[in-house]
Amino acid sequence: MRVQELGETQLIKIIEKKVLEKTSKPLIRDDAFIFEQILETPEEVLILNTDMFVSTTDAPTQMSTFQMGRKAILMNISDLIVKGVIPMAVIVSIGIPSKMTVKDFESFIDGIVQCCVDWNIDYLGGDINKTKEIITNPTVFGLIKPSKMISRKGAKPGDFLAINGKFGLTGVGFDILLNKSHLFEKLHSKYEKAISSVLEPNICKIEALTLSEHQLASSSIDSSDGLARSLRELMRSNPKIGFNIELNDNVVDQVAIEYSSEFDIPIEELIFNAGEEFIHIFTINPKNLEDAIQEVKKAGGNLLVIGKVTSTEEIIYIKNEKEYKLKLKGFEHFT
Repeated sequence: MRVQELGETQLIKIIEKKVLEKTSKPLIRDDAFIFEQILETPEEVLILNTDMFVSTTDAPTQMSTFQMGRKAILMNISDLIVKGVIPMAVIVSIGIPSKMTVKDFESFIDGIVQCCVDWNIDYLGGDINKTKEIITNPTVFGLIKPSKMISRKGAKPGDFLAINGKFGLTGVGFDILLNKSHLFEKLHSKYEKAISSVLEPNICKIEALTLSEHQLASSSIDSSDGLARSLRELMRSNPKIGFNIELNDNVVDQVAIEYSSEFDIPIEELIFNAGEEFIHIFTINPKNLEDAIQEVKKAGGNLLVIGKVTSTEEIIYIKNEKEYKLKLKGFEHFT
């Protein structure tokens, strides 16, 4: 059965049923939403994020509809977490093709709801419409004291550059899924971790929330558009800075090294240009670095120092003791 045979009202009922079954909270049916929340202090402010998921650009053909729904919410969660904000609720606008099967629609909604359950986020409601492809536009929000929010602005020359995960896995995963699909079965077992990083991404909240709570980071950004693009975004928010990065074991995932060697792909391409890692990037004042590492470790997380902020407006990476100027751009829409 296709969704066009059910119609909008019945599709909304499917969403309502699944939300109620998973969360025991009814979906709100209204033109606007009231979210009741007792502020811990009057100084708290509301922080929102919206990041659109479009199936043609965000979903390889191997990605299931459940994985699409989950990723659509997760990518928004990551943008809040990296600021130190705990997501509390979401409003979701959904566009689906009329020929989508009801089974796939239900699976898609299951992915959305399951991600909300996993992160203890209230699914308040939203909108649904007919589109030519799957489009999801969630708006996730939470509360935080402004003094504890880690914005993109604040990095200064001399700050250390740190991350909470190694790069290269999604570069490998995307290359297999997009360019070597004919070898998928052969490569799956050896590079399962890389493939899963694309189809079932995960994020860690420990580092960002810990640095936020103790006010130990000077700036942060989520690496969903790739390391190169993310660093350039930090440079746009902080004029007259650049970065020096060591391409060592703190930055590069071993799987990417093996894949780079096996298929003769420059490791820089996998590290800097892939995107959708959802790794969090921080700059940390030198006087706070030791405290930051210790507090994050105490909380069960991990900070990997990969370089420093410089006063030169360029990104330099060091590989095999040689310096190179970064030219890769990272992922960008319309290009």
